[in-house]
Amino acid sequence: MTSRSSQRMNPPAPRQWSSVEELFDDPAFQAWIDAEYPAAAEFAPTARRQFLKLMGASFALAGLTGCEKSPFVAALPYVNQPERDAIGEPRSYATAVLLDGYAQPVIATTYSGRPTKLDGNPEHPVTRGRSDAFMQAAVLGLYDPDRAQGPARHGEPVTWKDVGAAISLLRTTWGSDQGDGLRMLLGPTSSPTLLRQLDALRSQFPKMRIHLDAPAGTTARAALTTAAYGQALDLHYVLDACDVVVSFDDDVLGPGPDQVRNARGWAASRRRAADRPGIALYAVESVPSATGAVAGERLIADASRMARLAEAFASALDIAGAEAWDLTSTEQGWIESAAKACRAALERTLVTSSACGDPATAVWVARINDALKGAGHTLKATRPVMGPADAGTLAELAHDMRAGKVRSLIILDCNPAYAAPGVLGFADALKQVSSRLHIGLQRDETGELCEWQLALAHSLESWSDARAVDSTASILQPTITPFYDVRNVHQFMAMLLGEIDPAPDAAVRATWQSAFGNDFGARWRAALHDGFIEGAAPFVDATPSTTTNMPASNTSEGLDVVFRLDPTVWDGRFANIGWLQELPKPLTTLTWGNVVSVSPAFAKRMGISNGDHVEVEIDERKVVGPAWIMPGQADNTIALYLGYGRRRVGRVGDGLGYNAYSVQPADHPWIAKGRLRKVGGNETLAVTQLHHRMEGFDLVREVSADQPALPQPKPQESFYPSWPSSKNAWGMVIDLDSCIGCNACVAACTAENNVPVVGKDQVTVGREMHWLRIARYYSGEAETPRSFFQPVPCMHCEQAPCEMGCPVHATTHSPEGVNQMVYNRCIGTRTCSSYCPYKVRRFNFYDYRAAPEAPEQAAQNPDVTVRSRGVMEKCTYCTQRIEAAHAAADKENRALRDGEVVTACQAACPTKAIVFGDINDPDSEVSRLRRDGRHYALLEDLGTRPRTTYLARWRDNGGGQG
Repeated sequence: MTSRSSQRMNPPAPRQWSSVEELFDDPAFQAWIDAEYPAAAEFAPTARRQFLKLMGASFALAGLTGCEKSPFVAALPYVNQPERDAIGEPRSYATAVLLDGYAQPVIATTYSGRPTKLDGNPEHPVTRGRSDAFMQAAVLGLYDPDRAQGPARHGEPVTWKDVGAAISLLRTTWGSDQGDGLRMLLGPTSSPTLLRQLDALRSQFPKMRIHLDAPAGTTARAALTTAAYGQALDLHYVLDACDVVVSFDDDVLGPGPDQVRNARGWAASRRRAADRPGIALYAVESVPSATGAVAGERLIADASRMARLAEAFASALDIAGAEAWDLTSTEQGWIESAAKACRAALERTLVTSSACGDPATAVWVARINDALKGAGHTLKATRPVMGPADAGTLAELAHDMRAGKVRSLIILDCNPAYAAPGVLGFADALKQVSSRLHIGLQRDETGELCEWQLALAHSLESWSDARAVDSTASILQPTITPFYDVRNVHQFMAMLLGEIDPAPDAAVRATWQSAFGNDFGARWRAALHDGFIEGAAPFVDATPSTTTNMPASNTSEGLDVVFRLDPTVWDGRFANIGWLQELPKPLTTLTWGNVVSVSPAFAKRMGISNGDHVEVEIDERKVVGPAWIMPGQADNTIALYLGYGRRRVGRVGDGLGYNAYSVQPADHPWIAKGRLRKVGGNETLAVTQLHHRMEGFDLVREVSADQPALPQPKPQESFYPSWPSSKNAWGMVIDLDSCIGCNACVAACTAENNVPVVGKDQVTVGREMHWLRIARYYSGEAETPRSFFQPVPCMHCEQAPCEMGCPVHATTHSPEGVNQMVYNRCIGTRTCSSYCPYKVRRFNFYDYRAAPEAPEQAAQNPDVTVRSRGVMEKCTYCTQRIEAAHAAADKENRALRDGEVVTACQAACPTKAIVFGDINDPDSEVSRLRRDGRHYALLEDLGTRPRTTYLARWRDNGGGQG
C-alpha cells in the first residue's frame, strides 16, 4: 500500500483543483492542507481588537455603539397585544428594494413589525419569486448602526424645522436668478414620482441643472446603445427563446439588476430537453466571469481585442463592411464554431457585448443581431426608464464647480467624493461651492464635506416608487416605521418645492392619483397588495446605426486595465453590510477586500504570488493592492475591482482594500492602458476555498451527448441497520448544470438562519460560519481551465459519521432523515467535524450573538435559535420551515403536498438548481430527479448515503476553453 507521505512526494495529477498553489507545488500551501485544523492557528496580536471592532460595528454592542444611542430595546412580550396580531406569526408585505435605481420586487417577512427576510415576489414577471445576494442582504442595511440617524449641520445635530428654514432662505436666493447657480447631483433613478418632482423643481427654477452620478455604468450603457442604434435604449435579453448565445466580454449571468431575469431565462432554456443541454453558450472574455464559467466554449482574449474579434465574427457571418482581422488559430477556431452554430439557429440566436465595453464592439454586435434576425425575438428594446434623460455628466459638474459657476449643490443619495474618477478631483472642486447639501443613508465621504448632512430613510421604511428592469412599476411601501429621525427622498424634494412638513406618502399618492384616475382607491390597494402595477413599457424598434464612422478602439501600448464592479459590495454602497463583506466572491472566494487580478502567465513572468503587493499606474495615477492569480485570465489584461477603499462608510467597511476609483479615467472609465509593477509587501487574503476541503478529485461530474448518463453505483453493504422512516423523508437534489455560483443561496441561508458574521481575521484562519458554501473548482491548465461551481450544504447522511462520533449524542437522526443538532447538549469536542468527510460543520469559537439592544437583534429570525459560543452548527434543511408546513397541514387535517416545504436556499436560487422535497413520494420533483441518469452522490464510495445529492453537469461542445 502506498503511504500518504509517498503520495505527497509524487502526487497524482488532479482532475479538479481549487488554487494555483495546488498546481505550483507551493510548500506553504501544502503545510496549510496538512493542518487537520487550520482554524486552530494562532491569531496576530491585533486580532482580538479587530474582532471587537467588527462586533461593535455589525451588532452595535453596548458600550461600542459610538455617540449615537441605538433606539432599540430588547424584544419583549406585549403588555397589551394589538388586535388581530398573533405573537410569533409572520406577516408578509409586497414592496421593493433598489439596486442602481431599479426596483427589485420583494415579499418582506415581518415579525411584530420588524422585517427579517426578503424574497423575490413570486408574481412579478422579473423575479418570479427568485432573488440575488443583494436582495437577500438588503434587510441588514436597514439595521446598520452606522446609518445617518438625523439631520446635522457641520456635524452637529439639528432639527428638520431648522432644515426647512434653511431651505426656505435658499429658495429665495435661487428664485432671484431663476436657479442659475443651483445644481443637483443624483444617482440614476427610475422613480416616476422623483422624476415628476425634478421636473416641477426645474419649472420653478428654469436655469438650474441636474447632473448624474453613475459609478455602476448607467451612463456608459446609454453611450453604447447610442453608438450602436443612434439612440439610448434599454436592451432586454430573452434567453429562454435562445438556442445559441455568443457573448463578447459580457457577464450576462453575473451580478446586477438583471441577474435574476437573465439567470431564470438561461436555466429554463438550458433544461429545455431532458437528454441534452438546451442553450449553447459561447463566451470570449478577458477576465473570468460567471458567464464564462458555464460557457460550453470559452475563448480567452485581451479586452482591447474585443472589437476586432466582434468584427471578425461579423465577417464570418458575411456582414457587409466587416474585416477579417489576422487571428490566432484558437481565435479562428472559436469564431468558426460560433458562426456555424449561429447560422443553424438564426433568429434563435443572441449576441451580446459588455454594457461597459468598447463602442466599436457594441456597433458590430448590433449589426450581427440584426443580420441573424434575433432583434425583436431574442433581443428586445425599450425606451430608457432611468432618468433624468437630459442630465449633465459628473465631469461637467466638476468643471463648473472649479470655474465658480455653482453656488448651491444638492447631492442626493450618491457619493461622488468617493466614487468619482480620481482625475476629476471632485472633493477639491466641491469645497469651492458655498452652499452644499447632502442627503443619504450615511454620513459618507461626500457628506463630511457638506454643510448640511440630511438622513435618508431606507427603502424598507419609505414610501416611494420605482421601475424594475422590464419597466414594470412598483409601489414601495414601508415595512416598519422609521426608527431614526429620517425623511424619504420625496419628502425632501417636497421641501425643495416649498412644501411644509410633507406627509411621507403624499407625493407618491399624487403621482398615481393622476395615473389611476377615478379608480384610484381600488388600483392603489391592488398595487400595494400585488407589489407591482401591470403594464410594462412597449418595445421599440432597435435598428442598428448605419453610420460608417466606426468608433476607434484603444490599441496603444501597455497593459489592458479593466475595471469591474465587485460582486458582493457592488460599487461600494454595500461596504458596511457584514453579510456581503463575508460572502465569498464567486470566482475567487475572497472576502473582506479586493485584489488586482493577473493571469498565471503574467504572474510567472513578474514573479508574483497571491497576496503580493503590486502597483498599477494609469496616466500617472497610482494605486497599490494585493495580487490575485486568476486562472483563465488574458495575459495582457489586469483587473481592478471597485467598491473598496472606503474611509467613511462605517466600522465594518472602513479601511478595507484599495480604492480603484482613484485611478479610473473619466473619459473611458471601464478600460484603460496602464502599467503594473511589483512592490514590497505581502498580505494574507481571507479566501475561503481551502478551509473546508474534501478529499477527492471527482467532485463535480459531467455527462455529454456521447454519454448522457452516469454509471450506476453498485449497492453498498453496511454494518449499521437502516433507520426506520416516518411518512416523510426529506432530500435535496442540486443540478450542477444550472448553478451559476451567484451566492443567492448562501445569502438567503445567512438571513434565514441567523448565521453570524465573524470578520476578516476569523475567516483568514478558517472560522467562517456559513452553513452552505459554493465550492469553486477548475480542471485543466491554469492558463486555460474549465470552471465548476458546487453548492455544498450538510449532506444529511443516512449513515452519518458525525452521529457515530459524537460522544454526547448532540448530533442525532430525526425520523424524517434530517441530521439534527441539539445545541444545549453539545460540549464542543468538534469530533463530528473531524469525522465529516464533507466538511460542512461550523464551530462557534466566540459568542457571536448580538446584544439585546443591538439593531441586528431586530433582523434575526425568531424561528431559529441564535447559537452561543462552544457549539457546533450546520445546515438543518430549514427545519423550522418543515415544522411550519407540518403544523399548517395538521390544522387542515391533510398530508403535506409536494413543493409545500421550500428551503431558503431553494427559494432564492434564480436558476432553480436546488430542489427539496419528500423522497418517499415517488411523484415528487426531488424523487423524479433522483431517477435521472445524471444523478450521483458526492463521495458515494464512503458509504455515507447522503440525502443531498447532485445532477452532473453537461459537457457540451467538448467544453473548450480556448
